Amino acid sequence: MSTSPVPKKSPASPKSKSKLPLRIVPLHPHTRDAAAPTPQLTYRGGPLLTNVEVFTIFWGTDWQQPTNAPLIAEINSFFDDILASSLIDQLAEYDVPGKSIGRGVLLGTNTFAESSPGKSVTDSAIQRFLQTQISGGTFPAVSANTLYFVYLPPGTQVKQSSAASCKDFCGYHDATPTGGIYYAVMPYPNCSGCLGELDTFPALTSTSSHELCEAITDPVPGQGWYDDNNGEIGDICAWKTRQLGNYTIQLEWSNKANSCL
Repeated sequence: MSTSPVPKKSPASPKSKSKLPLRIVPLHPHTRDAAAPTPQLTYRGGPLLTNVEVFTIFWGTDWQQPTNAPLIAEINSFFDDILASSLIDQLAEYDVPGKSIGRGVLLGTNTFAESSPGKSVTDSAIQRFLQTQISGGTFPAVSANTLYFVYLPPGTQVKQSSAASCKDFCGYHDATPTGGIYYAVMPYPNCSGCLGELDTFPALTSTSSHELCEAITDPVPGQGWYDDNNGEIGDICAWKTRQLGNYTIQLEWSNKANSCL
């Protein structure tokens, strides 16, 4: 457990502001606004995923195509390894009294071919999909640490209000308004802005690590560790990557080091 002092809670939650909390992977290239104040994440009193349990979902029949199917095994191997790695260990600096962040596990996986997200799918439709499959027992029941990662097939665009994948973002995480479902959505990187000069698999591990660390430290966007000017732990370091073992991962902001690590 980290022994560093816990910063005081911010007096104002970002949800009280006119804009919603940042929770996306932006398009590449992306640099932090030089005019923004030096990042400093503060804890807002909300939940943390102390020992995350990831469940991967590959939605649509296209994942069964020979060209796409190998990615499923690769992504699941990524989670098996990364959830027990130094990347998760470094998040311990964001421990708070009663909530100590430790390593996680890959709970399971499902290649869901009974329906397809189609060419375009909204965030609200993804939420309904998760709720239906969880209540029906196809996906595991919700717990305080469960994080559902939804991977979408090539050619599917995700829409959040007026924003869209490969136009405004490359992935995001959120929580359902009711039911306490924590989830991340990973569109297939069909565009240069979501590949970031990487091949498909390292692009997906980079964006997945971004959302994984943000979901652990801020599962309800803006209610965990957050910076009103710079966003979440991954937003501050967007598209800054490094190798960890066999995987390309994104750097994450460290308050303690005052740097992306």
